Amino acid sequence: MKSKILFFMLLGILANAQTNRFFYEYKFIPDSNNKGDVKKEMMLLDIDKDGSSYYSHDKFVADSIGKAELEKQLKAGGGSISVNRREKPGQVSYKVTKQYPDFKTYLFRSVSMDQYKIREDQKPDWKILPDKQKIGEYNAQKATTNFGGREWTAWFTTEIPFQDGPYKFYGLPGLIVKIEDTTGSHSMTLVGNKTIKTQEGEKEIQLPENIKILGLGGKDIEVTKDQFKKVWKAYANDPTKNMREMMMKNGSESGSKVSFKVKTSDGKEISDPNQVFREMEKRTKEVLQKDNNPIEPDLVN
Repeated sequence: MKSKILFFMLLGILANAQTNRFFYEYKFIPDSNNKGDVKKEMMLLDIDKDGSSYYSHDKFVADSIGKAELEKQLKAGGGSISVNRREKPGQVSYKVTKQYPDFKTYLFRSVSMDQYKIREDQKPDWKILPDKQKIGEYNAQKATTNFGGREWTAWFTTEIPFQDGPYKFYGLPGLIVKIEDTTGSHSMTLVGNKTIKTQEGEKEIQLPENIKILGLGGKDIEVTKDQFKKVWKAYANDPTKNMREMMMKNGSESGSKVSFKVKTSDGKEISDPNQVFREMEKRTKEVLQKDNNPIEPDLVN
C-alpha cells in the first residue's frame, strides 16, 4: 500500500509536463590493477511522468554539438563530411532508461560501429536495513542488493518520493541518493537537482546510405543480455571485424577504394589498410585490458 501511495505522489508531481533532473557524481576505477586512478563523471538522471533516463552530462553536450555540426554539413552538401573529436566527449558512453509504471529497463551502449538496446531481465532485490544517516541534505536509510555481479550498498530518502535511482537501480521507497559497491570501485552520489521544462523528442539525423557514424543515425539493435554477451566476446577477440566488413562493403558498392590514415604511438602515419587495422586492433585491446573493472561484470564476462 505504501509503495502505491508513493507512486501516486510521483505521478502528481510530474503532472505538469516537467522533468526533474538529478545530478550524480559518479566515481569509478576502470583498472582493478591501478586502484589509485579514480575517474569522475557527472551523470544526469532525468525523471518525468513516463520514466527516467540516466546518462553522462559531458557526452550529452558533446553529442549535441556534434549533431548540430553534422546537420549543418548535411544541409550544405558538398559530398564530404568531417567529424571532429570533441574536447570533452565524456568517459561514460552508455545510457539507461526506465519506463513507468512497470520500470521496464534498457541499457544502451555501442560496440564497434553498432548500437545496442539491451533489455534488463532482473529487478534489484533489496534488503532494507534499519541504519540511517544524513547524505547531503537528506535523511537516508540503508539498503543492500546483489546485482550485475557486484554487492551494492544504497542509501535512499523518502523525502524525494521517486522510487528510482542511478543506473539500473530502483524499487526502494524513495530516491537513491548514494550507492556504492563493496569493493569501492563504483559509487554514485546525488549532488544536486533542478526542474526543467520537458523537451520534445529529438529528431533522428538522416545520414546518407553510404555513411555510418558511431553513435549517430541508424537504429538500435535490441538484444537480450545473453545475446549481447556473445557480441561483446566476438568484439573483444576481433575488435576491427565490423569495421573491416563495413569498409569492404562501402568500397565495393561505390566502386572506389576506401582509405583512411592513423598515427602510431610514436607519431608515424600509416595508410596501408592491413597496417591500419593491425594498429587499431592493438590499441583497442590495450584499452580493453585497462578497462577491466566494469560496473556490471556479469554483462561482459
